[in-house]
Amino acid sequence: MQNKGAIRVFAILLALVSLYQLVFTYQTRQEENKAKEIAMGDQQIEANYLDSVANEPIYNFLGLKKYTYRECKEKEINFGLDLKGGMNLILEVRVADILKALSNYNSDPTFNKALQIAEEKEKTSSENFITLFYDSFKELDSEARLAAIFNTVELKGRIDYNTSNDEVIKVVREEAKSAIDNAFNILRTRIDRFGVTQPNIQRLEKAGRVLVELPGVKDPQRVRKLLQGTASLEFWETYELSELVQNLIAANNKVISIENAKAALNKSAKPVVDAEESEAVKVDSVKTDEETTDDLLSQLDEPETAVDSLAAPQTQNSLFSVLNPSQRQSGPLVGYSLAKDTSKVNSYLQMDQVRALFPKNVRFMWGVKPLPPRELEDGKMGKDEIFELIAIKVTSHDGRPPLEGDVITTARAETGQRGDYEISMGMNTEGANVWARLTKASIGKSIAIVLDSYVYSYPTVNAEIKGGRSSITGNFTPEEAKDLANILKSGKLPAPARIVEDTVVGPSLGEEAVNSGLSSFALAFVVVLLYMMFFYGFKAGAVSDIALLANMFFILGVLASFGAVLTLPGIAGIVLTIGMSVDANVLIYERIREEMAAGKGVRLAISDGYKNAFSAIIDSNVTTFLTGIILFVFGTGPIKGFATTLMIGIATSFFTAIFITRLIFEWLLTKKVDLKFSTKLTQGFMKNTKIKFLEKRNVFFMISGIAILISVGSLATHGLKFGIDFSGGRNYVVRFEENVSASNIQSALADEFDGSNVEVKTYGGENQVRIATNYMIEENGIEVDNTIEQKLYNGLKPNLGADVTFDDFINNYRMSSQKVGPTIATDIKTKAYYAIIFSLIVIFLYILVRFRNWEYGLGAVVSLIHDVIIVLGIFSIFYSIVPFSLEIDQAFIAAILTVIGYSINDTVVVFDRLREFLGLYPKRDKVGVLDSAINSTLSRTINTSLTTFVVLLVIFLFGGEVIQGFVFALMLGVIVGTYSSIFIATPVAFAVLDRKRKKNVIVNK
Repeated sequence: MQNKGAIRVFAILLALVSLYQLVFTYQTRQEENKAKEIAMGDQQIEANYLDSVANEPIYNFLGLKKYTYRECKEKEINFGLDLKGGMNLILEVRVADILKALSNYNSDPTFNKALQIAEEKEKTSSENFITLFYDSFKELDSEARLAAIFNTVELKGRIDYNTSNDEVIKVVREEAKSAIDNAFNILRTRIDRFGVTQPNIQRLEKAGRVLVELPGVKDPQRVRKLLQGTASLEFWETYELSELVQNLIAANNKVISIENAKAALNKSAKPVVDAEESEAVKVDSVKTDEETTDDLLSQLDEPETAVDSLAAPQTQNSLFSVLNPSQRQSGPLVGYSLAKDTSKVNSYLQMDQVRALFPKNVRFMWGVKPLPPRELEDGKMGKDEIFELIAIKVTSHDGRPPLEGDVITTARAETGQRGDYEISMGMNTEGANVWARLTKASIGKSIAIVLDSYVYSYPTVNAEIKGGRSSITGNFTPEEAKDLANILKSGKLPAPARIVEDTVVGPSLGEEAVNSGLSSFALAFVVVLLYMMFFYGFKAGAVSDIALLANMFFILGVLASFGAVLTLPGIAGIVLTIGMSVDANVLIYERIREEMAAGKGVRLAISDGYKNAFSAIIDSNVTTFLTGIILFVFGTGPIKGFATTLMIGIATSFFTAIFITRLIFEWLLTKKVDLKFSTKLTQGFMKNTKIKFLEKRNVFFMISGIAILISVGSLATHGLKFGIDFSGGRNYVVRFEENVSASNIQSALADEFDGSNVEVKTYGGENQVRIATNYMIEENGIEVDNTIEQKLYNGLKPNLGADVTFDDFINNYRMSSQKVGPTIATDIKTKAYYAIIFSLIVIFLYILVRFRNWEYGLGAVVSLIHDVIIVLGIFSIFYSIVPFSLEIDQAFIAAILTVIGYSINDTVVVFDRLREFLGLYPKRDKVGVLDSAINSTLSRTINTSLTTFVVLLVIFLFGGEVIQGFVFALMLGVIVGTYSSIFIATPVAFAVLDRKRKKNVIVNK
């Protein structure tokens, strides 16, 4: 074995990196377990504890670097929402809405008709919306001019009446892209402010779509309302801090008295304090108004920053214990608060007794971003996030701001005279007049620029600003200036984000998924370890088991280092990788057994066994890896997780099977260990078989033909059960206290949902059902989902019990929900077709390149089509019979592609042996040679298929109902794929080759 030193170094480095990455997961789990022990079941206490230690070091890496809980959390293995609960959304900012806004909601009939046609075309087309709109517009009226529609005040200077249609479309594309960018920035800001751990937001391939993942969300309705609301840009007048000093003092004293009153109510549960001591504490804790006024006013003049005092210990519950007053002598800045204390400040300021102490027209708003980190006494930078609280003045009777974002026509980031970044903006005529009046009234004071109730900037006005032109300064970075300019522009494009896909997984269902997934994973792993030692003997089996253990360690380490998300299908991918990684070991061991049977010594047999098995291992791994790439490209959400773990598993299993096991065998040989690769029970397994596969090929063709005819017949008459991924609709999983009747629930919900299609099926236990409906699936809006959930609750209430409220139902009985809109369902269906067709093409081309013979590629593709049709046929026949879901959804497409990868894996191994035997025996009868080649692979084929099938069977039985349909498809694929690789692929390739040979003979004659 060459380069043993380099392989050892690489293995050690990979192990160290994996260990380094996995330690963070271990440390966070330790801290979270501690939080659970302290909380004793109280989720709020648990959350408060974890929040308090977020910036505290919990892990010291070799004494070189300390990591806080938050930093460890960022580096741990991420669990998907199906494993820890939460919310997964795909939002769409509809380009049609953007075009309407750009046209200033023009009523031109051709324009609006073109929008309607484009929306219909978009459901079945992969073309972008603006192109579809332009084509539709020209089809309706080839002479119509877009300039007449888009020549608005907002687009003045870019579009006039002489602008050609092509030039208008170019401007519209740019504006639409800018609007989508703005929407993404706004959504990201809203999510960052939502307060969930490890949120994920990313743009999707289709313009205007954004994926949002929010783990651990407890209030989905609030999320939907927050994300679907139109961005609100506002300009507000502000209070000066000096105007509110007395009010703040009074508020602070009022909070102290309220907290003392609360403490008195709980006093009976605590040890009695000496009355004299208690009175002393009371006198000491509450200062007089005069003393507090002096302290606060003196602080305004002190050079020390109020921010530094945030770190000072507080001895009582008061407003000033969580809000430090500002030191500035002028301006609307009220004070500073730690991020974890902002909710406490809000609760204090919203108390009726406290609110009554302030002017009726004052409104408090937080700054959108924390202050820059401050330097501590030890020279290190502080990690606590500190936010500013701003005092807004409401001057209108209706509570509206004096100026809103719809007046902004232009906004761009520029460099000021001093080299700092600022935002230059322009307004329409109406906005310019209001802006002039507003700035004239605010000279020497600040105007707050607010988006979504958060203050982005509060510049001081130095003079009246006429003409609607002005600039905003605020110590911006280039990125911040650009973002704020985009935010200012976003006010003129009111394009709401609509939820087109919505999945909610309750925390208890997520916990059950983890338990069932991990238990099936552990059990399957143990089964494989024991089987390898049973079949190949203790020593050789132990070597492969060490490789499998190393493989698992490396997979988890790489997942953590890449920041990949582990989902339930991802666990299935890892377990499937276990079964498939055995294949490489089986190939090597079977080759070693053949070499030893030929009379070679152990050392030479091992060397030649690895050498001869290498080609088949490469081919089988590459074809499966290609399938993983296609899954990753065309899949979304959990399917990407499955593809990620599959590809990582293939790479690590190749390394461990080829190199780690070889290093161990080399070490054992130097120690003179007696190695054997079989036991008495398995020594002669499938050896010297002489099955005449090719002679009986017509029998197998007939069997497959009948199976295909039955499948096609069922597909034509019975069809398939499409999941909401493909058809659009809503799914709910609901769990009851007692067993329920699915038919009774279906009748109740059909009435509640106004006769719409409703399907109810027992899901797992008799006390749990899965409800599917297309009710109001075409409707969009913030309140639609809430309305449907209310109707669902009303229909289920007789089975829930009179004491169960709507909130109880949402939090404790509705285990999960999923919504897929019609447009996203069409896109998923289109991607699924592309994925299957593209995978077949890629595999055909790979076989063609590797074996330099298109007949082999044809045999492989025919066997794959055979597998897909039969699996589809079985799903069609049994979907209404079996007690688990056999829907055609994204998970099924992932299963089909995995089946394709697995089947081609088997086929390639057989083809590799065919190529070898034809090269060794060129003058022998080809039928006999091919039969011998297939017979020689039977031991490997059965071993691999059996271990993989057993692994999948364990997952099917113990992995939970969520992935039963997915795993069932994989189990079918293993059986059908093994059959086709032996009885279909090679006979088809031989039939074509034989016919070609006979034609050549006739031509030569």
